[in-house]
Amino acid sequence: MDDGVWFTTARLGRRFGIVALGVFVFSGIVLRDRTALATAVELPEPIEVAEPSAADEARSLSAASVSSRDLVAPSVLSLELRLGERRLLVYSGEMLLASYDVAIGREGWNTPTGEFSVLRKQTNPAWEHPFTGEVVQPGPDNPLGTRWIGFWTDGQNSIGFHGTPDESVIGSAVSHGCVRMRNEDIVALYEQVSVDTVVRVIQ
Repeated sequence: MDDGVWFTTARLGRRFGIVALGVFVFSGIVLRDRTALATAVELPEPIEVAEPSAADEARSLSAASVSSRDLVAPSVLSLELRLGERRLLVYSGEMLLASYDVAIGREGWNTPTGEFSVLRKQTNPAWEHPFTGEVVQPGPDNPLGTRWIGFWTDGQNSIGFHGTPDESVIGSAVSHGCVRMRNEDIVALYEQVSVDTVVRVIQ
């Protein structure tokens, strides 16, 4: 550079026996002694770094532990319907979350067994009679109650969990294949499951 002199920290150190930070350009100045350098360069005060306290280290370890827990994927929710027991179990992974008494399909209209998944959820569903085609609109007399959770279909008929206006049938085999539940239970189940939740039906 023609109009000045570059001094690096290394050159300053070697020349004047001090520690300097950064790169300095002195326009038209040639430093020849330490007095001139002290006048031209104002060195920063040294910065003291405090050692971490035991409390700081404990907080750091606690934060790291919480972050690790946050990275763990939540357990997958699943349903297991035990026809012989007339009972529906709700699991989160291997942990049992809830158990509900139910009514199931009667002889000739048996609830299908196997592994399925929730296909559709609906609040205040209408019901169509499987023989007459009569449609019952949502209301206190609707056979489906206030919630529908479908998990099986042949393209024309569907089977699922739903409420009932007659809770005295719970524990019996009385339906056309569907799983009837107490109204408060189906409302709770509706909030727990989502579309694609696994449904296992066993004898």
